[in-house]
Amino acid sequence: MAISLLKTPTSVLHRNHNQLAFVSREGRAMSFVPISQNNNRRSRSFPIVSMAATPVQTFLEKSVPSSQNTGHPIMVNACTGKMGKAVIEAAQAAGLHVVPVSFGLEEESGKTFQIGEIEFLVHGPSDRESVLASVLDKYPDLIVVDYTAPTAVNGNAELYCKLGVPFVMGTTGGDRELLRKTVEDAKVYAVISPQMGKQVVAFLAAMEIMAEQFPGAFSGYSLQVLESHQAGKADASGTAKAVISCFEKLGVSFNMDEIQLIRDPKQQLEMVGVPEEHLAGHAFHMYHLTSPDETVSFEFQHNVCGRSIYAEGTVDAALFLAKKIESKDQKRIYNMIDVLREGNMR
Repeated sequence: MAISLLKTPTSVLHRNHNQLAFVSREGRAMSFVPISQNNNRRSRSFPIVSMAATPVQTFLEKSVPSSQNTGHPIMVNACTGKMGKAVIEAAQAAGLHVVPVSFGLEEESGKTFQIGEIEFLVHGPSDRESVLASVLDKYPDLIVVDYTAPTAVNGNAELYCKLGVPFVMGTTGGDRELLRKTVEDAKVYAVISPQMGKQVVAFLAAMEIMAEQFPGAFSGYSLQVLESHQAGKADASGTAKAVISCFEKLGVSFNMDEIQLIRDPKQQLEMVGVPEEHLAGHAFHMYHLTSPDETVSFEFQHNVCGRSIYAEGTVDAALFLAKKIESKDQKRIYNMIDVLREGNMR
């Protein structure tokens, strides 16, 4: 019997000790899914904008690394974005040297933004090549981290490859086959992954192993999928689709259109249990399997609040890539599974 997670009246969704109850149409609770609550609020830094435009080389010369920020140089593109800020924070904490120059929107070009302790000079799309060439001249062992926009994925990758700059592509979207071909042809080192959260990647890897070794193990079972993301995310999660694909290999029949997307903040607060401070940035996934006679059920769940998990994974990917470049590894294109297998994560 299929159980609707969103069409069920609110009155039959019962809360108990921070748990979300999935309730059948007959009114009996099928299961409780624990919802982790975290009331620790993190202080947020907002960019301070200056209109002064400074040539990139002069700006780099003014930048003096602190004693705590003298590690491998990385350039974080889209530094004013939410993921960009999170990566900058994680990179500094890991001792990497974050170069104070970044790509941004055309309207941001020539402006400086104070993010944490670093003042960044942002350049628009029109002068990306000259800017990157200047940064590369000062930092020959530079690694670029890209968290820009889906429409910029392929163009940015072409530029990185043209100048021979290794990069970590955390941005989703774009033509992924073309992205891979561009990197392969240029023989540039890169980590390319739509999911940078290393623990989530490990979970996906485990699911894939189970699907490969035990095909059909859940034949006949019905599946419910609920995923909650910030209101700005219109499409279904790629992670959810990957997990569902594993369940399908395990014998479950499921239509991707049946994924129940929760984007309404009120439902996220009251039904899913997303902490209010993380409504603008979270990923809650719930998978519920039920046997044909409804006597057996399995639940899989992973909840992410904020962006630190992705930022930490990105820093691990950058450190991993630096190591592969130093050892002159023959392989050039990696994903987060490769990073996990290395076993040197912090």
